[in-house]
Amino acid sequence: MRGVAVAAIALTSVMTMAACAKDSGGGSNNSNTGSGAACEFATPPPAPTTSNTSAAAGEKVDGSALKVGLAYDIGGRGDASFNDSAAAGLDKALTDFGIKKENVKELSAAPNEDEAAKQTRLRQLATEGFNPVVAVGFAYAESLKVVAPQFPNIKFGLVDSAVDGATNVTPLLFAEQEGSFLAGVIAAYQSKKCHVGFVGGVEIPLIQKFEAGYFQGAKTAAPKIQIDKKYITPAGDFSGFQDAPKGSEAAKGLIDKGADVIYQAAGASGKGIFSAAKQGGVLAIGVDSDQYNQATVADTKDVIVSSMLKRVDVAVYDFIRAAAKNDLASLPKVFDLKVGGVGYATSGGKIDAKLQGVLEGYKAQIIEGKIKVADKP
Repeated sequence: MRGVAVAAIALTSVMTMAACAKDSGGGSNNSNTGSGAACEFATPPPAPTTSNTSAAAGEKVDGSALKVGLAYDIGGRGDASFNDSAAAGLDKALTDFGIKKENVKELSAAPNEDEAAKQTRLRQLATEGFNPVVAVGFAYAESLKVVAPQFPNIKFGLVDSAVDGATNVTPLLFAEQEGSFLAGVIAAYQSKKCHVGFVGGVEIPLIQKFEAGYFQGAKTAAPKIQIDKKYITPAGDFSGFQDAPKGSEAAKGLIDKGADVIYQAAGASGKGIFSAAKQGGVLAIGVDSDQYNQATVADTKDVIVSSMLKRVDVAVYDFIRAAAKNDLASLPKVFDLKVGGVGYATSGGKIDAKLQGVLEGYKAQIIEGKIKVADKP
């Protein structure tokens, strides 16, 4: 039973046609560079007349006896993205389950820290009696291989990864490619040039899931669209998730090539990407949280047309709820579109009813298995 209900919108499908001049700038990382002709949209699937997602109303859960620990990824609470989404789930759990604030401890990672630091952080929370403990990010996987067996009675939740053989580690995994497919559709329909871009924080398989879904969604909606991409740092250098100036530089490069909608999956570096979008007079798509409503990027929210919602808040909330009930088996194997684990935001009013109809049609086909979204570029 899930702790957060996700309401789907039943809308009439509308095919939107747009003439958009093709930018002739070169340097695309996409093999389909377009012909320079006006962009034409494929006929979108019809929107469903009923909800594709559902969640039963949850019974009252008492978590007042819990001591909850959160080990954040780099950036911590306040990154306006991944970690803030986890923090939102924690905050809601505190309110709903009666968890005392003094029984919560939050610790954050530093960029490019070694495994010893991660192990120390997890071990500190476990030693101090926090249970459950949520490790926010795949970077904790190797450390949990060491720490989890040392504390067999502690329930660990691990966002974005799994630890084979560790029965006290619950993987909290997402279908990021499915939500990113919808972000690609949004980008295609919002672009005036039929030319969009993607900025990833670090070139690793997790972020490539965002890239793969985005490319597929954009090209499904508009087969001749041009797409450019840029990663801030290569695999192994995780500073790409916390370097706003480099994020800005990467986005400016794509804007200079002609992209007029930029989707970013770059953590705290996204702040720089939004700034570059505003300076360049283009639009941006946020990630993880509904970034239009994030205070730390309020000065650039007017360029944020939508955000791909990776509901880390839902996963953290549901994990804490399941721990309080001692029923971790009730959690979904993957937080996907079907269970409301990923989605898209409509804050700011730039996603009108017609585009929502298009998005809901594609969403329904993904849920029904008629569209298979790739998780690799």
